[in-house]
Order: sequence, then structure tokens, then C-alpha cells
Amino acid sequence: MAKLSSVNKNERRRKMAKKYAGKFARLKAIANDESKDDGERLIARLKMAELPRNANPTRIRNRCELTGRSRAYYRKFRLSRVMLRELANKGLIPGVTKSSW
Repeated sequence: MAKLSSVNKNERRRKMAKKYAGKFARLKAIANDESKDDGERLIARLKMAELPRNANPTRIRNRCELTGRSRAYYRKFRLSRVMLRELANKGLIPGVTKSSW
């Protein structure tokens, strides 16, 4: 089990990124639009820098839903490899079977 503070910190980041998602996307579109003049693009980048650091979606870490483990994360199941194997062996994940050859 991951430290509870790490899991909570990640949840706060998710909420903040969701809160600022519209503003962040709008400023990023302006900053990347090459048809705009350089001054306008620079202003958009400066405004992006003024946003809270945790408003950036790249700071969100994928974590296992059950244990909070951050490494060996399977996006399809939203689980770590340890929990995926454990639940699959118990037959609790639909459509997943243990292979043998």
C-alpha cells in the first residue's frame, strides 16, 4: 500500500487539473498557434506559467485503484501488476484467463 499522503496529493492534483482544464487548453492552443504573432504567444505562455503548478495535467501520476501503487500500472484495468495478477487468478476480472502452454 502506498503512503496515503501520496495518494491524497495525487487526488488534489486531479481536482486542480480538472478545475483549470479549460483555461489551460485555451492558453496552450494560443501558445502553439503559429499563425498568431510572437508577442501574443509569449503572453499566453506567461499566463500559463502563472497558473498553479498542479493545474498541469502532466503532474498527475497513474496509480492503482486498490493499493495506490504507482509503478507497473495497467491503464486498461487501472490496477498495478500485483493486484491484476491476484484478482485475475481469483477470477474476479471478466474476460481475463490464466494462460498455460
